[in-house]
Amino acid sequence: MERAYRLRTIPPYPFREIAALKAEKIAKGEKLIDFGIGDPDQPTPEFVLDAMADAIRDRRTHQYDETGHGYPEFLEAVARHMQRRFGVELETPKQIQGTIGCKEALVHIEWAYIDPGDIVLVPDPAYSVYKVQATFCGGAAYPMPLREENGFLPDLDAVPPSIAKRAKLLWLNYPNNPTGAVADLVFFERAVAFAKQHDLFVCQDASYAEVYYGDTRPPSILQVPGADEVAIEFHSLSKTFNMTGWRVGWACGAAEPVDGLSKVKANVDSGTFAAIQLAAAAALDHYDAWAPTLRELYRQRRDALADGLQSLGWPVTRPPGAFYLWVRVPEGETSAGFAKKLLEDCGVLVVPGAVYGDYGEGYVRMSLTLTAEDPLAAIGEAVERMGKLA
Repeated sequence: MERAYRLRTIPPYPFREIAALKAEKIAKGEKLIDFGIGDPDQPTPEFVLDAMADAIRDRRTHQYDETGHGYPEFLEAVARHMQRRFGVELETPKQIQGTIGCKEALVHIEWAYIDPGDIVLVPDPAYSVYKVQATFCGGAAYPMPLREENGFLPDLDAVPPSIAKRAKLLWLNYPNNPTGAVADLVFFERAVAFAKQHDLFVCQDASYAEVYYGDTRPPSILQVPGADEVAIEFHSLSKTFNMTGWRVGWACGAAEPVDGLSKVKANVDSGTFAAIQLAAAAALDHYDAWAPTLRELYRQRRDALADGLQSLGWPVTRPPGAFYLWVRVPEGETSAGFAKKLLEDCGVLVVPGAVYGDYGEGYVRMSLTLTAEDPLAAIGEAVERMGKLA
């Protein structure tokens, strides 16, 4: 039987293919150094595990969560966190929706607003979900190039008025995957003004908000006056607390898109397991003590990898945020070709930049999340292997 048109029009999910290639190499007994998928390699903190152990014994967590937006304890912890971290005041539950991690929420916000013929403004390069879901809904993704000379920020003034008029959502992602760029409040102010001018919503994916390396903390778009009318921001505990498999996060901001997302979710899922929500609440209340340790771990890895690549003569810029290095490939190479060469000749797995869009061509992404007994030693070994490339 032929699959639905919506499924036939979307490409394979790139990280599933990368995982399959990795498994094939490992099955052959090859020792890979994996800079591929960005999945934190450290364990979930003990204080989260302890909270989960208590919550799972609470009988009320074993039933459906009928609250709609999420357990009050979780929503209140989110509100406290947003106020402490960003100075943003949120009304619960009106302005907060609990989510099953970030990915499902990124999908469902498009389901809530995109009809056939609508346009979604999508950065390029970017996480593939933004673009794919526009197609899935019968809409179209309009690419906004992220160029190195612009600090990997989109030029909103370059969006043609005819496109902006048809657009309903504008996607942003800062700190950025895959480039590691960080946006400031001045840029977010421009994005909010653009949204108001063109009657659309800004969707800011803040999954990496707590992975940064300088003294200036990445802001929330909701810090901009008036953003609570046109912006929805997506947060996750996956990267901040090494909880990727737990699938818990939240969306917050303007009441209308939060409500739109909530209505979709009410019809397609039953929310995150309540015990996980309670454990997530405990995690957020430990944020100030925990997050600096996490950032220092990634800073050490970032600097070790950047120093190593620079010693080979590779032009590398240390990213201010996220846990990736966005590395230019040698002249004359394609991103896919160079990634293949690193895999075949060095046993080093990286992600070709082209999987993130046309403007990702010419780069590879290297994740700082390495599953190795000694990640810093693994980075050193990878640099040594890559130094032997012809």
